[in-house]
Amino acid sequence: MFIELHMIQNFAPSNLNRDDTNNPKDCEFGGVRRARISSQCLKRAIRTSPAFAETTRVEVGTRTKWLVNLLRQRLVAAGKPADQATAILTAFVPEYASKLDEKSKEEQKTAVLLYLGQAEIGRLVEALLQNWDSLPQDAPRLAKALVKEQKGQTSAPDIALFGRMLAEQPELGLEAACQVAHAISTHRVTMEMDFYTAVDDLNPEDTAGAGMMGFTGFDSACFYRYARIDWEQLVTNLKGDTALARRAVEGFLRASIAAVPSGKQSNFAANNPPSFLLGVVRKDGMGWSLANAFEQPIHPHGDEGLVAPSVAALDAYWGRLCQVYGDGALIRTAALSLDADLPLEALQAAQVENVETWIGALVRALPAREVPA
Repeated sequence: MFIELHMIQNFAPSNLNRDDTNNPKDCEFGGVRRARISSQCLKRAIRTSPAFAETTRVEVGTRTKWLVNLLRQRLVAAGKPADQATAILTAFVPEYASKLDEKSKEEQKTAVLLYLGQAEIGRLVEALLQNWDSLPQDAPRLAKALVKEQKGQTSAPDIALFGRMLAEQPELGLEAACQVAHAISTHRVTMEMDFYTAVDDLNPEDTAGAGMMGFTGFDSACFYRYARIDWEQLVTNLKGDTALARRAVEGFLRASIAAVPSGKQSNFAANNPPSFLLGVVRKDGMGWSLANAFEQPIHPHGDEGLVAPSVAALDAYWGRLCQVYGDGALIRTAALSLDADLPLEALQAAQVENVETWIGALVRALPAREVPA
């Protein structure tokens, strides 16, 4: 079973996701330049959205190179000497997850970013305290036992959704249950430049000119966003906890709606909610990204803007997919328009009135019992 999310989201002038030149990310699609927001940027905005943790009722995981410092703080808080904790952790962490960075020995950072749930971190502290008298000599055995215990599962819904890769300790890797596409504009985009100046408030009155000046790139675009969740993989990653998996799906839906990338928002404040939501629960089969609805870029006619023709193109493409490939695998389809006057044909029967009804329709379609092993 799979849950698919399609969104049309129109942003005012902004620079939500920058490239290495500080300009908005873009790409070529359908022979023209499109605005782009990377999947990494969207996933971070989702997992850090308050709506995600509030819905799942589980604190999100921590991605860090400072595991030694994090564990040392907790061990010291438990009454252990800091120098002894340091000696134990510098032996344990390389055996458990990652060697320490040779360039930052004093900081004792790991060579790679680690992604751990709060329950996993708590279990590490508990195990270290229980085996304190045999450490650091026993660090390899303890690390091996903990890796075996935590293999292929997590208690953090965000890690269960987005996965974890760890080359040095592949047994701690976790296959992502969720695919998130790069968001792309439904139309051609040309980047613009903002020339800005700042005034030095303490300049003498006879001083001409600005205190500083510079340029920043921006664009405005109507984006198509797509994501797909593998329900069985999600339940497996969460140790068979179907109730938590249902909350993870609901949290993902709520956070996807609420989350907006934070890039340059103090300058642009492009806090624009989605204009159209389409959610699908399907039994099985190939995922349907609707990006090719916009392979021919949208061109607004007259004063209609970009949202209405983008939704119309998505609706028409969905209808054609159902005609050609069939809709037998679809369990539930729910569509929601911010503008009640947007014309829908193929998705007209799937329309609901508000976001709570839309989320409820999708979550209720999910299994209530555990997935068989």
